[in-house]
Formats: sequence, C-alpha cells, structure tokens
Amino acid sequence: MVNMKGRWCLITGAARGIGYLTAKFMAEQGANLILHSRKLAHTEKVLAEVKALGVEAYAVEAELSDLDSVKAMLAQIDERGTQVDIVLNNAGMQIAYRVDYLKTPVEDYTESFKINTIAPMMICYHFLPGMMERGFGRILNTTSGISLDPQQAGYSASKAALDKVTIDLGSKVQGTDVMINLTDPGWCRTDLGGPHAPNDPTSAIPGIVVGAFVDDKKSGRYLNAPHFTGMTLEEAVKKAEAQFNSPY
Repeated sequence: MVNMKGRWCLITGAARGIGYLTAKFMAEQGANLILHSRKLAHTEKVLAEVKALGVEAYAVEAELSDLDSVKAMLAQIDERGTQVDIVLNNAGMQIAYRVDYLKTPVEDYTESFKINTIAPMMICYHFLPGMMERGFGRILNTTSGISLDPQQAGYSASKAALDKVTIDLGSKVQGTDVMINLTDPGWCRTDLGGPHAPNDPTSAIPGIVVGAFVDDKKSGRYLNAPHFTGMTLEEAVKKAEAQFNSPY
C-alpha cells in the first residue's frame, strides 16, 4: 500500500461533499494537499482543518467551465514548484434535469463536457509527464454509474467520455508505477446527488480514494466506492488489488 506521507495531492472540488471528506481523509494519511474550488473563500474551512492535522496545504481557484481559468490554476501550481504525485479529479457538475428531454439544449452538452471531461483531462495531461519522468503517480478520475437517463444527457455523455479517455490513457502506463483509474462515489446525498440519494457521503470513504493507495501497477479500472463501504483502508486496498482487474 502506498505511503502518502509527504506526497502532494491535488483535489478538485475540495470545498464540500465528497471532495471535502476526501481532503480530510488524505490529510489523515499524511498527504500534503492542494485544494481546488471555484473561489478561494470556499476552501477556507477545509484548508484550516487539514493544516490542523499537521500536513502542508494551500488552496487554488478555477472555474472549470472556463478553460483559461484552468490553465491559470495549473500555472500557479507550477510557479510554486509543487511536485504533484496524486491527482483526484473529484469536481463535477450535473447541469440540469430535463423532464422534456427531447428539448435538451446544446448548452447542456457544451458545459458538461468542459467541466466533466475537458478540464479533468487538461489536469491529467499537465501532471502526467512529470509522474512518468519520476516513475510514480496516481490519477483518479471521478465517473458516474448513471445510465438510461436521457433527462441528464449532457452529464451522462460527459462522464462516458471521461471513462473512455481515462481507460485509453491508462493503457499507456499499464505495468508502471504511474496508475490512472476511475472512481465512483455512488449516489450520495451531496449538492450534486441531491437530498433523496440513498447513500450518506461518508459511505464513499475509503473507496473513493482506494485507487491512490493500490500498488499493483494496474490502470484503467472502475473502482466503485460502495464496494468498499465499511472497510478499513488496508482492507479496501487488498480487495481492490485482488478483485478489480485492468481492462487491457
């Protein structure tokens, strides 16, 4: 199992919901954190809490639908000289629920793809070369199990596209200690999941981050957090390595 102490981890959407819980959990494992949100003020609470756990941390801001904003955020991280070892692309957006789905506007697709596919892949492409050069890295892209729901077509399509590019990219690092996998928190009661979702957000821990800790050189897997609910991190890692295989 990977030792996180002293490693730097970028978490997008860290101010609330699954991202907030993930930030706290990673800090408890000793990871230093770069906490992203749309505005720096949003991460003030979680930034103070993770620093209180004894790790280094700082916040960055970017509106993921504004790709120039994403570029500026990445440049800021570079300027600070941070060696990013783990990327947790947690942030996402469900644009709208269209009861009259045959009138789904084009903007549902364009906005969904910018936030849920293009921005996370920009982040992957930015940090992956350094990971490959150093011989270590973990990237987790958050997907969704959504299906048969044309009312959320833009969101569904953007997550399917993220799945595709993640799996394809993972094939290029398969067998190395740079690992790229998909993670899915399940349907949780968050701002995105809504108040009627069946699962408490805490059910996603530790499964939502197990892909950062596995150490078996396998990429392209779909690591569904509900499969690990109630487990210790050690138990979750053991299960992920034994039961979740690469698609290659």
